[in-house]
Amino acid sequence: VLDGIQNIIPYGVSSDLQNRQSNLVDAYKKNELQAKDGIGIFALSAIIVDKAEPSEALKATVAWSTGVKNAKYLVSSLQLDAFRRGEEIKQEVDIKAEKGAYFLCADMVLKANSDKTWMIIADVNQSMVNISEISELINKKTDLIPKILEDIALGSKRLLELNGASDALQLTADKLRNTRHFSNTLFNIMRGGIFDDGYKIEKWDFVKYLEKANKKVFKKKQGLLKGLPEVFTHGHLKSLAKKDEDKNFKRLAIEYMPLKFSRRHGDPSRPWNQFSINTTNELDGSKILDYEGNWRDIFQNWEALAHSYPEFIESMIHKFLNATTFDGYNPYRVTKDGFDWEIIEPDDPWSYIGYWGDHQIIYLLKFLEFIEHHYPNDLATYFKQDIFVYANVPYKIKSYADILTNPKDTIEFDQESDEKIAQKRNELGADGALLRDENYFIYKVNLVEKLLATVLAKVSNFIPEGGIWMNTQRPEWNDANNALVGNGVSMVTLYYLRRFLNFLEGVIKNVPDDDNVVSKELAGFFNKVLSTLNENEQILSGKVSDKERKTVLDGLGNAGSAYRTGIYEHGFSSDKDTISKTDLLRFLEISKKYLDHSIDANKRDDNLFHAYNIMTVENDSEVSISYLPEMLEGQVAVLSSGYISGEASLELLDALKSSALFRPDQYSYILYPDKELPRFDLKNNIPSKKVEASALLQQLLKDGNKQIVEKDVQGNYHFNGTFNNAKSLEEALSQLPEEQYGNLVKKDRD
Repeated sequence: VLDGIQNIIPYGVSSDLQNRQSNLVDAYKKNELQAKDGIGIFALSAIIVDKAEPSEALKATVAWSTGVKNAKYLVSSLQLDAFRRGEEIKQEVDIKAEKGAYFLCADMVLKANSDKTWMIIADVNQSMVNISEISELINKKTDLIPKILEDIALGSKRLLELNGASDALQLTADKLRNTRHFSNTLFNIMRGGIFDDGYKIEKWDFVKYLEKANKKVFKKKQGLLKGLPEVFTHGHLKSLAKKDEDKNFKRLAIEYMPLKFSRRHGDPSRPWNQFSINTTNELDGSKILDYEGNWRDIFQNWEALAHSYPEFIESMIHKFLNATTFDGYNPYRVTKDGFDWEIIEPDDPWSYIGYWGDHQIIYLLKFLEFIEHHYPNDLATYFKQDIFVYANVPYKIKSYADILTNPKDTIEFDQESDEKIAQKRNELGADGALLRDENYFIYKVNLVEKLLATVLAKVSNFIPEGGIWMNTQRPEWNDANNALVGNGVSMVTLYYLRRFLNFLEGVIKNVPDDDNVVSKELAGFFNKVLSTLNENEQILSGKVSDKERKTVLDGLGNAGSAYRTGIYEHGFSSDKDTISKTDLLRFLEISKKYLDHSIDANKRDDNLFHAYNIMTVENDSEVSISYLPEMLEGQVAVLSSGYISGEASLELLDALKSSALFRPDQYSYILYPDKELPRFDLKNNIPSKKVEASALLQQLLKDGNKQIVEKDVQGNYHFNGTFNNAKSLEEALSQLPEEQYGNLVKKDRD
């Protein structure tokens, strides 16, 4: 019998190094057998670096076995074919420059109805201290299998405790439902994390967190920190924060959450994802409390976690809002120590920048609804407190005019700003990435402003009867909709925005204060948006024309553009203005009217609702809307919008069962219909009449120039096969020799 594992990766090989230079990695591999106890040690002969310095590899991946006596061991796969041919194999003790493997080979004689059990155990990041401990265990010659099973059971018990802390353990008559709930909860805490010990906080971690967040605040609060007990409650920390006059300390204390077991999104098919759960410091064995994740992964999973730990909902909301930008968007990743954004990497085809358009509304709304349900009127207490901040992401959204010209290229990466933020982070800590006013102080605002900044970002991109314009270089949560970026318009976000506005209206009505103090710049933005909505209210009496649609879009888009540009160029002045309760309620009321009108316009003949639409700029004064096939997320969103009646909801649910979205075999739904895609030979065919009508194409064909079009042997015309979209064509046209084809290109473009 030969049994084992192959392709063992040694310590010191990053995923990037393995993916890019696996042959080089193989050359550095050294696979050794500690023959006396059958331990396989898989290490690098040296850490792979391109520096003129020594770089020793002092840790290894280790494999060993128990349960088989007198076995031969292999530490590579070199002799597998010999074993398959029935040839004798020789034990391997030292193999260089080959992929690691650990096989045991032994003759076994089994009587009828008998069995033989053995185990192979492997572990990573092992030092000689660890290896000597394993060797000692093996050489005691006791039966190790019960000990291993005991250790596995202990790991399972700890996992049960982690998952149970998020209410994963339930017992119903439906075993499948119990299992599904357990697995769903486990996946949730693996993304969003789980609290270390209920509402208990350990001083060492809070102190470490504060120092990383803001060194000045950390230094200033030494007396308070020294007075903290080694373990205290979340309630005690909140009490300290609310009494403290230092707004930065107050904010950081409220945001603090002792989470663990969180890891980044781990889908390995995407090269930017990393799977890592860090629970223990490898240097000293101490506990690690940490979390990080893509925006949606973190906040979507905290939504569920809040039901198990409702007192942390305030921290979740503050973390969310303090990581959003003044222009109403969010960076793509959130961590315990701040937030990160994507940068442009010229050599990485996967690198890109932009904002996902749906991340700000529904995830935040779920938190706001939760806190208002559990702690009524708590939100209103933050309407007057300037303790919220803006994330300073080095992206600049282009002007409305530029976005109209090319809605797929709308964000500029500010390299200089990125470098300044990095420098400030190094000096101060995570707070170095927060937006500052024109006097270079961290700019602070209240909850009303943060919520308005989020809402106005959506309303200023509202296209009547179309939805919310997706013009920030990213789709919504479903990356299958990447092609919609730029010309896509989201009814999905509009449905959720309607629910958001309805919620906000209820909160504001119950606030006794008449005036809301916000930044002067945001107040100006608000007033322009409200004026546009008021001035065009008459279009809601019937179907909106393309001209009326463009008029509203111009008013809203220019308002957002002026606001953004002012802050990009000058920063916040720190001057404040007021928005009356009457104006705020009027804004919410009329915004809902526009949204409700659009929802009605997007009901399909089959009682389903449109999810995403396409906008087309027809000319300087008209924008048209066209529709896409049905999508499941549109139905989910409109059902939760709070607008359609119970009767209409029932009609929609019945229609879903009759739609192409329903899977009778699974009694479930798919995101969008299974489309019949065109065959390859039906794509990229240019009608002869189009070619004949183009003097440029005729000349190119005559000259034998294949940069733009080619003619096949059957006389059919096709674009150059390297093109993948209209941008490729534009670039190819610009590369044609100017003297030879310049006038013809200009004529065809005109």
